[in-house]
Amino acid sequence: MLFSPNPLSPLMASTYLAVAELGLVVFVLALLVSFLRSKPTARLPPGPRGFPFIGNLLDMPTEQEWFTFARWGETWGDICSVTVLGQPLIILNSAKAAFEMLDKKSAIYSDRPALQMGGELVGWKNTLVLLPYGERFRRYRRLFHQLIGSHSAMSRFLPVEEQEIHRFVRHVLAKPEDLSSHIRRSVGAVILKIAYGYEVKQNNDPFIELAEKATEQFSLATAPGGHLVDLIPALKHVPMWFPGAAFRRTADAWSRTLFQMVEQPFSFVKNQMMAGVAPVSFTSVMLSKEISSQDEFDLKWSAASLYSGAADTTVSALYAFFLAMAMNPAVAKKAQTELDAVVGTDRLPSFADREHLPYINALTKEVFRWNSVVPTAVPHRAVQNDIHDGHMIPKGSLVIPNIWKMTHDPRTYKNPMEFNPDRFLQAGERLPEPDPKDLCFGFGRRTCPGSHLADSTVFIMCATALAVFDVSKCVVNGIVIEPVHENTTGTISHPKPFKCVIKPRSEKAVGVIQGEERK
Repeated sequence: MLFSPNPLSPLMASTYLAVAELGLVVFVLALLVSFLRSKPTARLPPGPRGFPFIGNLLDMPTEQEWFTFARWGETWGDICSVTVLGQPLIILNSAKAAFEMLDKKSAIYSDRPALQMGGELVGWKNTLVLLPYGERFRRYRRLFHQLIGSHSAMSRFLPVEEQEIHRFVRHVLAKPEDLSSHIRRSVGAVILKIAYGYEVKQNNDPFIELAEKATEQFSLATAPGGHLVDLIPALKHVPMWFPGAAFRRTADAWSRTLFQMVEQPFSFVKNQMMAGVAPVSFTSVMLSKEISSQDEFDLKWSAASLYSGAADTTVSALYAFFLAMAMNPAVAKKAQTELDAVVGTDRLPSFADREHLPYINALTKEVFRWNSVVPTAVPHRAVQNDIHDGHMIPKGSLVIPNIWKMTHDPRTYKNPMEFNPDRFLQAGERLPEPDPKDLCFGFGRRTCPGSHLADSTVFIMCATALAVFDVSKCVVNGIVIEPVHENTTGTISHPKPFKCVIKPRSEKAVGVIQGEERK
Protein backbone atom coordinates (compact mmCIF):
# COMPACT_ATOMS: atom_id res chain seq x y z
CA MET A 1 0.00 0.00 0.00
CA LEU A 2 1.45 3.33 -1.00
CA PHE A 3 1.22 6.29 1.29
CA SER A 4 1.56 9.92 0.12
CA PRO A 5 2.89 12.66 2.50
CA ASN A 6 0.44 14.72 4.32
CA PRO A 7 -0.48 17.91 2.46
CA LEU A 8 0.84 21.22 3.98
CA SER A 9 -1.48 23.05 6.18
CA PRO A 10 -2.49 26.53 5.00
CA LEU A 11 -0.43 28.08 7.85
CA MET A 12 2.78 26.22 6.89
CA ALA A 13 2.32 27.06 3.19
CA SER A 14 1.99 30.77 3.87
CA THR A 15 5.09 30.70 6.12
CA TYR A 16 7.22 29.03 3.40
CA LEU A 17 5.97 31.56 0.84
CA ALA A 18 6.83 34.51 3.09
CA VAL A 19 10.35 33.16 3.64
CA ALA A 20 10.84 32.64 -0.10
CA GLU A 21 9.66 36.16 -0.88
CA LEU A 22 11.94 37.59 1.82
CA GLY A 23 14.89 35.70 0.37
CA LEU A 24 14.14 37.02 -3.11
CA VAL A 25 13.93 40.58 -1.81
CA VAL A 26 17.27 40.20 0.04
CA PHE A 27 18.87 38.75 -3.11
CA VAL A 28 17.60 41.63 -5.29
CA LEU A 29 18.75 44.21 -2.74
CA ALA A 30 22.19 42.61 -2.62
CA LEU A 31 22.47 42.77 -6.40
CA LEU A 32 21.33 46.40 -6.38
CA VAL A 33 23.87 47.38 -3.70
CA SER A 34 26.61 45.61 -5.64
CA PHE A 35 25.59 47.42 -8.85
CA LEU A 36 25.50 50.80 -7.17
CA ARG A 37 28.89 50.25 -5.57
CA SER A 38 30.42 49.36 -8.91
CA LYS A 39 28.81 52.33 -10.67
CA PRO A 40 30.62 55.71 -10.40
CA THR A 41 28.91 58.02 -7.93
CA ALA A 42 29.68 61.06 -10.10
CA ARG A 43 28.87 61.83 -13.70
CA LEU A 44 30.43 63.96 -16.40
CA PRO A 45 29.66 67.67 -16.10
CA PRO A 46 26.34 68.60 -17.71
CA GLY A 47 26.10 69.59 -21.34
CA PRO A 48 24.00 69.34 -24.48
CA ARG A 49 22.46 65.92 -25.11
CA GLY A 50 24.24 63.91 -27.76
CA PHE A 51 23.35 61.01 -30.02
CA PRO A 52 24.29 57.35 -29.66
CA PHE A 53 27.85 56.56 -30.82
CA ILE A 54 28.66 60.00 -32.31
CA GLY A 55 27.80 61.89 -29.12
CA ASN A 56 27.93 65.66 -29.69
CA LEU A 57 29.77 65.51 -33.01
CA LEU A 58 27.03 67.54 -34.71
CA ASP A 59 27.11 70.18 -31.96
CA MET A 60 30.79 71.02 -32.39
CA PRO A 61 31.35 74.49 -33.89
CA THR A 62 33.44 74.85 -37.04
CA GLU A 63 34.53 78.45 -36.34
CA GLN A 64 34.98 80.83 -33.42
CA GLU A 65 34.25 78.00 -31.01
CA TRP A 66 34.69 80.24 -27.95
CA PHE A 67 31.28 81.82 -28.56
CA THR A 68 29.57 78.41 -28.69
CA PHE A 69 31.42 77.25 -25.57
CA ALA A 70 30.35 80.45 -23.78
CA ARG A 71 26.68 79.82 -24.68
CA TRP A 72 26.98 76.28 -23.34
CA GLY A 73 28.35 77.76 -20.12
CA GLU A 74 25.35 80.05 -19.77
CA THR A 75 23.06 77.03 -20.01
CA TRP A 76 25.04 74.28 -18.29
CA GLY A 77 27.36 76.09 -15.89
CA ASP A 78 31.01 77.06 -15.59
CA ILE A 79 32.10 73.43 -16.03
CA CYS A 80 30.25 71.69 -18.85
CA SER A 81 31.06 68.81 -21.15
CA VAL A 82 30.38 67.16 -24.47
CA THR A 83 31.43 63.76 -25.77
CA VAL A 84 32.54 63.30 -29.37
CA LEU A 85 32.87 59.71 -30.59
CA GLY A 86 33.57 58.63 -27.02
CA GLN A 87 36.10 61.42 -26.28
CA PRO A 88 35.02 63.63 -23.36
CA LEU A 89 35.67 67.38 -23.74
CA ILE A 90 35.45 69.41 -20.55
CA ILE A 91 34.83 73.14 -21.13
CA LEU A 92 35.83 75.62 -18.41
CA ASN A 93 34.01 78.93 -18.64
CA SER A 94 35.21 80.70 -15.50
CA ALA A 95 38.56 81.72 -14.05
CA LYS A 96 37.65 80.07 -10.74
CA ALA A 97 37.08 76.69 -12.41
CA ALA A 98 40.31 76.99 -14.41
CA PHE A 99 42.45 77.91 -11.41
CA GLU A 100 40.97 75.17 -9.23
CA MET A 101 41.50 72.46 -11.84
CA LEU A 102 44.50 73.49 -13.92
CA ASP A 103 46.52 75.32 -11.25
CA LYS A 104 45.69 73.57 -7.99
CA LYS A 105 45.57 70.12 -9.63
CA SER A 106 48.36 70.69 -12.13
CA ALA A 107 49.79 67.21 -11.47
CA ILE A 108 46.65 65.78 -13.09
CA TYR A 109 45.98 68.36 -15.80
CA SER A 110 49.39 69.34 -17.27
CA ASP A 111 49.54 66.85 -20.13
CA ARG A 112 48.66 67.55 -23.75
CA PRO A 113 46.52 65.39 -26.04
CA ALA A 114 48.06 63.79 -29.09
CA LEU A 115 46.57 66.04 -31.77
CA GLN A 116 46.58 63.96 -34.91
CA MET A 117 46.44 66.76 -37.48
CA GLY A 118 48.63 69.45 -35.97
CA GLY A 119 50.83 67.28 -33.77
CA GLU A 120 51.36 63.98 -35.56
CA LEU A 121 50.72 64.65 -39.25
CA VAL A 122 52.11 68.19 -39.48
CA GLY A 123 54.77 67.72 -36.80
CA TRP A 124 54.13 70.40 -34.18
CA LYS A 125 54.32 67.71 -31.47
CA ASN A 126 58.00 68.57 -30.98
CA THR A 127 57.34 72.20 -30.02
CA LEU A 128 56.80 73.22 -26.42
CA VAL A 129 53.12 74.00 -26.86
CA LEU A 130 52.18 70.39 -27.79
CA LEU A 131 54.95 68.50 -25.99
CA PRO A 132 53.60 65.87 -23.56
CA TYR A 133 54.29 66.60 -19.92
CA GLY A 134 57.51 64.90 -18.85
CA GLU A 135 61.27 65.27 -18.63
CA ARG A 136 61.70 66.64 -22.13
CA PHE A 137 59.04 69.26 -21.46
CA ARG A 138 60.86 70.27 -18.28
CA ARG A 139 64.16 70.59 -20.20
CA TYR A 140 62.50 72.99 -22.65
CA ARG A 141 61.08 75.03 -19.77
CA ARG A 142 64.48 75.29 -18.09
CA LEU A 143 66.01 76.59 -21.32
CA PHE A 144 63.27 79.21 -21.67
CA HIS A 145 63.52 80.25 -18.03
CA GLN A 146 67.25 80.93 -18.38
CA LEU A 147 66.57 83.10 -21.42
CA ILE A 148 63.32 85.02 -20.83
CA GLY A 149 61.69 83.44 -17.77
CA SER A 150 61.88 86.47 -15.47
CA HIS A 151 62.01 90.27 -15.58
CA SER A 152 65.71 90.18 -14.68
CA ALA A 153 66.47 87.69 -17.45
CA MET A 154 64.49 89.82 -19.92
CA SER A 155 66.34 93.00 -18.97
CA ARG A 156 69.29 92.18 -21.26
CA PHE A 157 66.95 92.23 -24.28
CA LEU A 158 65.16 95.50 -23.52
CA PRO A 159 67.61 97.59 -25.62
CA VAL A 160 66.92 95.23 -28.56
CA GLU A 161 63.18 95.84 -28.19
CA GLU A 162 63.59 99.60 -27.96
CA GLN A 163 65.79 99.62 -31.06
CA GLU A 164 63.26 97.62 -33.10
CA ILE A 165 60.33 99.75 -31.93
CA HIS A 166 62.22 102.88 -33.06
CA ARG A 167 62.58 101.26 -36.48
CA PHE A 168 58.89 100.41 -36.39
CA VAL A 169 57.73 104.02 -35.95
CA ARG A 170 60.04 105.10 -38.80
CA HIS A 171 58.47 102.48 -41.07
CA VAL A 172 54.95 103.53 -40.06
CA LEU A 173 55.80 107.17 -40.69
CA ALA A 174 56.93 106.26 -44.21
CA LYS A 175 54.12 103.82 -45.07
CA PRO A 176 51.26 103.88 -42.54
CA GLU A 177 49.05 101.84 -44.87
CA ASP A 178 51.33 98.81 -44.31
CA LEU A 179 50.66 98.67 -40.56
CA SER A 180 50.14 94.91 -40.35
CA SER A 181 53.39 94.04 -42.12
CA HIS A 182 55.31 96.61 -40.03
CA ILE A 183 54.03 94.99 -36.83
CA ARG A 184 54.96 91.51 -38.00
CA ARG A 185 58.41 92.62 -39.08
CA SER A 186 59.09 94.43 -35.79
CA VAL A 187 57.99 91.55 -33.57
CA GLY A 188 59.79 89.00 -35.73
CA ALA A 189 62.99 91.07 -35.64
CA VAL A 190 63.04 90.98 -31.83
CA ILE A 191 62.40 87.24 -31.65
CA LEU A 192 64.87 86.32 -34.39
CA LYS A 193 67.62 88.40 -32.80
CA ILE A 194 67.05 86.82 -29.37
CA ALA A 195 66.69 83.26 -30.66
CA TYR A 196 69.22 83.23 -33.50
CA GLY A 197 71.12 86.54 -33.55
CA TYR A 198 69.57 87.17 -36.96
CA GLU A 199 69.07 90.67 -38.39
CA VAL A 200 65.91 90.81 -40.48
CA LYS A 201 65.90 92.32 -43.94
CA GLN A 202 64.14 95.60 -44.67
CA ASN A 203 61.49 93.97 -46.87
CA ASN A 204 60.24 90.44 -47.59
CA ASP A 205 62.47 88.76 -45.04
CA PRO A 206 62.35 84.97 -45.66
CA PHE A 207 62.34 84.01 -41.96
CA ILE A 208 59.54 86.47 -41.15
CA GLU A 209 57.47 85.09 -44.02
CA LEU A 210 58.17 81.50 -42.93
CA ALA A 211 57.01 82.21 -39.37
CA GLU A 212 53.85 83.92 -40.61
CA LYS A 213 52.98 81.04 -42.90
CA ALA A 214 53.80 78.28 -40.40
CA THR A 215 51.97 79.83 -37.44
CA GLU A 216 48.86 80.46 -39.52
CA GLN A 217 48.92 76.77 -40.45
CA PHE A 218 49.45 75.79 -36.80
CA SER A 219 46.40 77.81 -35.81
CA LEU A 220 44.22 76.04 -38.37
CA ALA A 221 45.71 72.59 -37.71
CA THR A 222 45.06 72.69 -33.95
CA ALA A 223 41.65 74.40 -33.76
CA PRO A 224 39.24 72.36 -31.57
CA GLY A 225 36.96 70.26 -33.78
CA GLY A 226 38.64 71.52 -36.92
CA HIS A 227 39.68 68.11 -38.28
CA LEU A 228 37.89 64.77 -38.17
CA VAL A 229 41.21 62.92 -37.85
CA ASP A 230 41.59 64.39 -34.34
CA LEU A 231 38.37 62.60 -33.40
CA ILE A 232 39.04 59.40 -35.40
CA PRO A 233 42.84 58.88 -35.18
CA ALA A 234 42.75 55.85 -37.47
CA LEU A 235 42.09 58.21 -40.38
CA LYS A 236 45.74 59.30 -40.28
CA HIS A 237 46.60 55.97 -41.98
CA VAL A 238 44.40 56.73 -45.00
CA PRO A 239 46.65 57.09 -48.07
CA MET A 240 46.88 60.56 -49.60
CA TRP A 241 45.41 59.39 -52.92
CA PHE A 242 42.27 58.01 -51.24
CA PRO A 243 39.00 59.91 -51.92
CA GLY A 244 38.28 62.28 -49.05
CA ALA A 245 41.92 62.35 -47.90
CA ALA A 246 42.54 65.98 -48.80
CA PHE A 247 43.48 66.58 -45.16
CA ARG A 248 46.48 64.26 -45.64
CA ARG A 249 47.72 66.31 -48.57
CA THR A 250 47.19 69.50 -46.60
CA ALA A 251 49.11 68.08 -43.65
CA ASP A 252 51.97 67.05 -45.94
CA ALA A 253 52.28 70.59 -47.34
CA TRP A 254 52.09 72.16 -43.88
CA SER A 255 54.72 69.72 -42.63
CA ARG A 256 57.18 70.97 -45.25
CA THR A 257 56.58 74.56 -44.15
CA LEU A 258 57.23 73.62 -40.52
CA PHE A 259 60.43 71.77 -41.44
CA GLN A 260 61.77 74.87 -43.20
CA MET A 261 60.84 77.11 -40.28
CA VAL A 262 62.72 74.86 -37.83
CA GLU A 263 65.78 74.00 -39.92
CA GLN A 264 66.65 77.16 -41.85
CA PRO A 265 67.36 79.62 -39.00
CA PHE A 266 69.11 76.89 -36.99
CA SER A 267 71.38 76.14 -39.97
CA PHE A 268 72.01 79.88 -40.29
CA VAL A 269 73.43 79.98 -36.75
CA LYS A 270 75.61 76.91 -37.30
CA ASN A 271 77.04 78.38 -40.50
CA GLN A 272 77.72 81.69 -38.76
CA MET A 273 79.51 79.87 -35.95
CA MET A 274 81.66 77.92 -38.40
CA ALA A 275 82.63 81.25 -39.99
CA GLY A 276 83.35 82.73 -36.56
CA VAL A 277 80.90 85.61 -36.99
CA ALA A 278 77.87 84.44 -35.02
CA PRO A 279 76.49 87.11 -32.65
CA VAL A 280 75.39 86.10 -29.15
CA SER A 281 71.94 84.46 -29.15
CA PHE A 282 69.98 81.73 -27.42
CA THR A 283 71.05 79.19 -30.04
CA SER A 284 74.71 80.21 -30.41
CA VAL A 285 75.31 80.21 -26.64
CA MET A 286 73.90 76.70 -26.27
CA LEU A 287 75.72 75.38 -29.36
CA SER A 288 79.03 76.67 -28.01
CA LYS A 289 78.82 74.02 -25.27
CA GLU A 290 79.47 70.31 -25.54
CA ILE A 291 76.01 68.88 -26.17
CA SER A 292 74.66 65.54 -27.33
CA SER A 293 72.67 64.98 -30.50
CA GLN A 294 69.52 64.74 -28.36
CA ASP A 295 70.36 68.04 -26.68
CA GLU A 296 70.88 69.64 -30.09
CA PHE A 297 67.52 68.32 -31.26
CA ASP A 298 65.84 69.79 -28.17
CA LEU A 299 67.68 73.09 -28.66
CA LYS A 300 66.57 73.32 -32.28
CA TRP A 301 62.92 72.76 -31.40
CA SER A 302 63.10 75.01 -28.32
CA ALA A 303 64.37 77.88 -30.48
CA ALA A 304 61.64 77.15 -33.03
CA SER A 305 59.07 77.17 -30.21
CA LEU A 306 60.22 80.64 -29.17
CA TYR A 307 60.37 81.87 -32.76
CA SER A 308 56.93 80.63 -33.75
CA GLY A 309 55.09 81.09 -30.47
CA ALA A 310 56.03 84.67 -29.72
CA ALA A 311 55.91 85.87 -33.33
CA ASP A 312 52.23 85.29 -34.04
CA THR A 313 50.62 85.84 -30.64
CA THR A 314 52.30 89.20 -30.03
CA VAL A 315 51.43 90.33 -33.56
CA SER A 316 47.76 89.71 -32.81
CA ALA A 317 47.91 91.72 -29.58
CA LEU A 318 49.63 94.70 -31.22
CA TYR A 319 47.27 94.77 -34.20
CA ALA A 320 44.41 94.81 -31.69
CA PHE A 321 46.02 97.78 -29.93
CA PHE A 322 45.79 99.93 -33.07
CA LEU A 323 42.20 98.81 -33.61
CA ALA A 324 41.33 99.77 -30.03
CA MET A 325 42.91 103.21 -30.44
CA ALA A 326 40.96 103.86 -33.64
CA MET A 327 37.74 102.84 -31.90
CA ASN A 328 38.44 104.71 -28.64
CA PRO A 329 40.00 108.15 -29.30
CA ALA A 330 39.34 109.30 -25.71
CA VAL A 331 41.50 106.46 -24.39
CA ALA A 332 44.32 107.38 -26.77
CA LYS A 333 44.12 111.05 -25.74
CA LYS A 334 44.27 110.16 -22.03
CA ALA A 335 47.33 107.96 -22.64
CA GLN A 336 49.04 110.73 -24.63
CA THR A 337 48.42 113.22 -21.84
CA GLU A 338 50.25 110.94 -19.41
CA LEU A 339 53.10 110.36 -21.86
CA ASP A 340 53.56 114.10 -22.46
CA ALA A 341 53.66 114.77 -18.71
CA VAL A 342 56.11 111.97 -17.86
CA VAL A 343 58.25 111.54 -21.00
CA GLY A 344 57.85 114.92 -22.63
CA THR A 345 57.81 115.51 -26.37
CA ASP A 346 61.54 115.65 -27.05
CA ARG A 347 62.26 111.90 -27.00
CA LEU A 348 60.67 108.47 -27.32
CA PRO A 349 59.60 106.51 -24.24
CA SER A 350 61.89 103.86 -22.77
CA PHE A 351 61.50 101.00 -20.32
CA ALA A 352 63.00 103.28 -17.67
CA ASP A 353 59.75 105.28 -17.84
CA ARG A 354 57.50 102.32 -17.21
CA GLU A 355 57.10 102.63 -13.46
CA HIS A 356 55.93 106.22 -13.93
CA LEU A 357 53.26 105.40 -16.55
CA PRO A 358 50.35 103.75 -14.69
CA TYR A 359 47.78 104.47 -17.40
CA ILE A 360 49.98 103.00 -20.17
CA ASN A 361 50.49 99.92 -18.00
CA ALA A 362 46.72 99.65 -17.53
CA LEU A 363 46.25 100.08 -21.28
CA THR A 364 48.69 97.22 -21.89
CA LYS A 365 46.63 94.97 -19.62
CA GLU A 366 43.44 95.98 -21.40
CA VAL A 367 44.93 95.05 -24.79
CA PHE A 368 45.52 91.51 -23.51
CA ARG A 369 42.02 91.29 -21.97
CA TRP A 370 39.97 92.87 -24.74
CA ASN A 371 41.48 90.83 -27.59
CA SER A 372 41.89 87.16 -26.65
CA VAL A 373 44.88 86.03 -28.69
CA VAL A 374 44.40 82.34 -27.85
CA PRO A 375 40.66 82.26 -27.11
CA THR A 376 40.36 78.59 -26.10
CA ALA A 377 44.03 77.94 -25.32
CA VAL A 378 45.48 74.54 -26.24
CA PRO A 379 43.62 71.64 -24.57
CA HIS A 380 44.98 70.08 -21.40
CA ARG A 381 44.65 66.31 -20.88
CA ALA A 382 43.72 64.53 -17.65
CA VAL A 383 46.26 61.81 -16.82
CA GLN A 384 43.97 60.07 -14.31
CA ASN A 385 40.35 59.95 -13.20
CA ASP A 386 39.36 62.90 -11.05
CA ILE A 387 36.27 63.92 -9.13
CA HIS A 388 36.02 67.69 -9.30
CA ASP A 389 33.19 69.73 -7.84
CA GLY A 390 31.04 66.59 -7.85
CA HIS A 391 31.77 65.84 -11.51
CA MET A 392 33.58 62.84 -12.93
CA ILE A 393 36.54 63.84 -15.14
CA PRO A 394 37.68 60.56 -16.76
CA LYS A 395 41.30 59.86 -17.55
CA GLY A 396 42.09 61.08 -21.07
CA SER A 397 39.51 63.88 -21.02
CA LEU A 398 40.45 67.02 -22.93
CA VAL A 399 40.05 70.10 -20.75
CA ILE A 400 39.54 73.35 -22.69
CA PRO A 401 39.73 76.67 -20.82
CA ASN A 402 37.57 79.24 -22.62
CA ILE A 403 39.90 82.20 -22.07
CA TRP A 404 37.71 84.50 -24.18
CA LYS A 405 34.79 83.92 -21.83
CA MET A 406 36.96 84.42 -18.74
CA THR A 407 38.29 87.77 -19.98
CA HIS A 408 34.79 88.89 -21.03
CA ASP A 409 32.92 87.62 -17.98
CA PRO A 410 30.70 90.41 -16.58
CA ARG A 411 31.05 88.80 -13.15
CA THR A 412 34.74 89.75 -13.26
CA TYR A 413 34.98 92.69 -15.69
CA LYS A 414 32.37 95.44 -15.78
CA ASN A 415 31.09 96.11 -19.31
CA PRO A 416 33.55 93.56 -20.71
CA MET A 417 33.06 94.44 -24.38
CA GLU A 418 34.21 98.01 -23.70
CA PHE A 419 37.92 98.91 -24.01
CA ASN A 420 38.58 100.68 -20.71
CA PRO A 421 42.08 100.76 -19.13
CA ASP A 422 40.64 102.56 -16.07
CA ARG A 423 39.28 99.21 -14.89
CA PHE A 424 42.81 98.33 -13.75
CA LEU A 425 43.39 101.54 -11.76
CA GLN A 426 42.15 102.15 -8.27
CA ALA A 427 39.82 105.13 -7.95
CA GLY A 428 38.64 106.00 -4.46
CA GLU A 429 36.99 102.94 -2.96
CA ARG A 430 36.83 101.15 -6.32
CA LEU A 431 39.44 98.41 -6.47
CA PRO A 432 41.22 97.47 -9.70
CA GLU A 433 39.75 94.55 -11.61
CA PRO A 434 41.85 91.33 -11.81
CA ASP A 435 44.99 91.36 -13.96
CA PRO A 436 44.07 89.52 -17.21
CA LYS A 437 47.65 88.32 -17.69
CA ASP A 438 46.85 85.69 -15.04
CA LEU A 439 44.39 84.25 -17.60
CA CYS A 440 45.78 85.12 -21.02
CA PHE A 441 49.04 83.19 -20.71
CA GLY A 442 47.56 79.86 -19.64
CA PHE A 443 47.38 77.90 -16.43
CA GLY A 444 49.42 75.67 -14.15
CA ARG A 445 52.57 74.10 -15.50
CA ARG A 446 51.47 75.05 -19.02
CA THR A 447 51.70 78.80 -18.44
CA CYS A 448 53.41 80.47 -21.41
CA PRO A 449 57.13 80.94 -20.63
CA GLY A 450 57.23 83.94 -22.99
CA SER A 451 54.79 86.07 -20.99
CA HIS A 452 57.48 88.56 -19.87
CA LEU A 453 58.64 89.02 -23.47
CA ALA A 454 55.09 89.56 -24.74
CA ASP A 455 54.26 91.99 -21.94
CA SER A 456 57.38 94.12 -22.48
CA THR A 457 56.90 94.19 -26.26
CA VAL A 458 53.26 95.29 -26.04
CA PHE A 459 54.09 97.95 -23.43
CA ILE A 460 56.90 99.60 -25.39
CA MET A 461 54.91 99.46 -28.64
CA CYS A 462 51.85 101.09 -27.05
CA ALA A 463 53.90 103.80 -25.35
CA THR A 464 56.07 104.62 -28.35
CA ALA A 465 53.31 104.62 -30.95
CA LEU A 466 51.04 106.87 -28.87
CA ALA A 467 53.90 109.24 -28.09
CA VAL A 468 54.31 110.18 -31.75
CA PHE A 469 51.15 109.12 -33.63
CA ASP A 470 47.45 109.87 -33.64
CA VAL A 471 45.28 106.91 -34.65
CA SER A 472 41.81 107.72 -35.99
CA LYS A 473 38.95 106.35 -38.05
CA CYS A 474 38.94 106.58 -41.84
CA VAL A 475 36.65 109.07 -43.54
CA VAL A 476 35.57 108.24 -47.09
CA ASN A 477 33.49 110.80 -49.02
CA GLY A 478 32.60 112.49 -45.76
CA ILE A 479 31.41 109.24 -44.18
CA VAL A 480 33.22 107.89 -41.11
CA ILE A 481 34.10 104.21 -41.49
CA GLU A 482 33.52 102.61 -38.10
CA PRO A 483 36.06 99.82 -37.45
CA VAL A 484 34.65 96.60 -35.97
CA HIS A 485 36.34 94.22 -33.58
CA GLU A 486 35.95 90.80 -35.20
CA ASN A 487 38.40 87.92 -34.95
CA THR A 488 39.63 85.13 -37.18
CA THR A 489 39.04 81.47 -36.37
CA GLY A 490 41.88 79.33 -35.07
CA THR A 491 43.92 78.48 -32.01
CA ILE A 492 45.70 81.84 -32.46
CA SER A 493 43.10 84.46 -33.34
CA HIS A 494 43.77 87.84 -34.98
CA PRO A 495 41.54 90.88 -35.43
CA LYS A 496 40.17 90.85 -38.93
CA PRO A 497 41.63 93.55 -41.22
CA PHE A 498 40.40 97.05 -40.53
CA LYS A 499 41.10 100.55 -41.85
CA CYS A 500 42.44 103.43 -39.80
CA VAL A 501 44.43 106.63 -40.24
CA ILE A 502 47.85 106.95 -38.61
CA LYS A 503 49.44 110.39 -38.64
CA PRO A 504 52.28 112.01 -36.68
CA ARG A 505 50.99 114.12 -33.80
CA SER A 506 53.07 117.13 -34.87
CA GLU A 507 56.09 118.24 -36.83
CA LYS A 508 58.04 117.90 -33.59
CA ALA A 509 57.00 114.23 -33.42
CA VAL A 510 58.30 113.75 -36.97
CA GLY A 511 61.60 115.24 -35.88
CA VAL A 512 61.83 112.91 -32.88
CA ILE A 513 61.18 109.87 -35.10
CA GLN A 514 63.73 110.94 -37.68
CA GLY A 515 66.18 111.91 -34.96
CA GLU A 516 66.21 108.31 -33.73
CA GLU A 517 67.19 107.24 -37.24
CA ARG A 518 70.21 109.55 -37.20
CA LYS A 519 71.51 108.24 -33.88
